[in-house]
Amino acid sequence: MRFNRTIISAALMLSLGAGIACNKPAAAPKVDEEAVKRAAAEEAARKAAEEARLKAEEARRQAALAAEAARKAEAEKAEAARKAEAEKLAAYRAAAEAALKDINFALDKSAIRDTDKPKLQIVADFLKAFPQAKVQLEGHCDERGTVEYNLALGDRRAHAAKSYLTSLGVVEDRLSTISYGKERPKVEGKNEQSWLINRRCEFKLQ
Repeated sequence: MRFNRTIISAALMLSLGAGIACNKPAAAPKVDEEAVKRAAAEEAARKAAEEARLKAEEARRQAALAAEAARKAEAEKAEAARKAEAEKLAAYRAAAEAALKDINFALDKSAIRDTDKPKLQIVADFLKAFPQAKVQLEGHCDERGTVEYNLALGDRRAHAAKSYLTSLGVVEDRLSTISYGKERPKVEGKNEQSWLINRRCEFKLQ
């Protein structure tokens, strides 16, 4: 009886041993190398695309900054040019206002008075300093005399001033003349001082 139990125990042990021996660890799953390569390639492509996007954004930002800087520089340049032109024009007008003073004439005369020759020299100097300037010479008379007589006298006065300026070296085609006779008095009054003021030649920028 004991012998039988021993045989059974031995058989059980052999059976268990055989089972343990047969129960080998499962083999590790085979790695899909192609899938790994594809994933790595996709990741590299994603990173490259992101880097390219960032670089493109930075390039656009830099281009926008450069364009804005160029716009500001151009605006500043235009403003500086505008200011310079305004200053130049202001200087031109101030010089004209200082130089273009009336000259006056004796009664019924168109000859340039000695006292007015320095004024005409200043007019000539102004015209030489500003080659772009053109001047109209306006001949005027006092209220006495007929309209026709004073228109002719005013014309002679304007031409006398023009001739004197050309003798000082002013180019003739920069000077034009017109007569207003007695139609545009500068002052009102019926006395010698008022009449002298109205017997004049005025110089107007064109």
